[in-house]
Amino acid sequence: MQDETLLMMPGPVPMPQRVRMAMARQAINHRGPEFGECLKDINRMLKPMFGTENDCLIISGSGTAAMEASVANFCAKKKMACLVNGKFGERLYQIGKMYGSEAIELSSEWGTPLPLDRLEAELEEGAEAVTLVHNETSAAIKNPAEAVGRLCKKHNALFIMDGITSIAGDEVLADKWGADVVVLGSQKCLAAPAGLSAVSASEKAWENLSEWRPYYLDLKKYKKSAEKDQTPYTPAVPLFFAMREACRIVEEEGLSNRIARHKNLADAVRAAASAWGLELFPVTDALHSYSNTATAICYPEGIKDSEFRGLIKKAGIECSGGQDHLKDIIFRIGTMGATGTPEVLAVLGAAEKAFRQLGYEPAGSGVEAAEKVLNI
Repeated sequence: MQDETLLMMPGPVPMPQRVRMAMARQAINHRGPEFGECLKDINRMLKPMFGTENDCLIISGSGTAAMEASVANFCAKKKMACLVNGKFGERLYQIGKMYGSEAIELSSEWGTPLPLDRLEAELEEGAEAVTLVHNETSAAIKNPAEAVGRLCKKHNALFIMDGITSIAGDEVLADKWGADVVVLGSQKCLAAPAGLSAVSASEKAWENLSEWRPYYLDLKKYKKSAEKDQTPYTPAVPLFFAMREACRIVEEEGLSNRIARHKNLADAVRAAASAWGLELFPVTDALHSYSNTATAICYPEGIKDSEFRGLIKKAGIECSGGQDHLKDIIFRIGTMGATGTPEVLAVLGAAEKAFRQLGYEPAGSGVEAAEKVLNI
């Protein structure tokens, strides 16, 4: 609709009309066969996105619920090593402190390479579980899940991976990488409404199931119910139907095509930043790379975040600022879900105009640079 704000954030993202319409239906008996078929469909379609043969358990709760469920069910009373280079790695560490016997923060500055040497040292000292955010959107950096998986396998540690902003937008190969527990959030690359999350768990993870588990987020209950195509508690039924439709759209596009589209759009945003004469925020190396689904750009001197994003919002578009200590330092543009060329060019055009209105003259046209990447 023309009067709707265009969300160009690292989630939530615009939902396709089919997804929205899937929620516009009468209530059904969630213990009946119709809901059971919906749940089976979602599980089947999610598995390739996770890169797993394990079942995907759906929780009526946001991605943070899945993060907490993963740690609480499989890492309770374990010594944990938590890799942190952004807001969401920090969140997993905070959850780890609540449930683990000990949670060790292995941190680097937000958006910089993780200290994998320190991780190996902690594993050698007996760390039993490792947490990692694969795609850290707070700093728009993609972390080396495969390398972390190798270290966990070498030391027989559980590997808990947040794939909330990479699944369905970037390559995720949970089984190949040795990620024992992987989580998804519905409102990110999947382009479904917020409010659902999913957890896949390996046989090794189930062998480490804690005797003490939370009530609502007890994954043993979810697993038992899933065997009967049900959830243990009342599901958010309209969201499940919307999620199934979103998964169908991924299937129709083709996962490899979808990943390539996400990458192309992110490349276009980075090309625009370069044309503007602005630096990208993350520091990359041989293992760490730029996010496929979000781009973090450093503000030029003298530009205030509230004024810049305020002008973009007046154009009917929302992007994101920096979180916590990165406020007024960076802004972030999401390229997730159903987003395409028109949406990316719209936000880049609005940003370019806002810079000029605020007194910063870009070195070149970001829109033109993006168009070259997009082959327009």
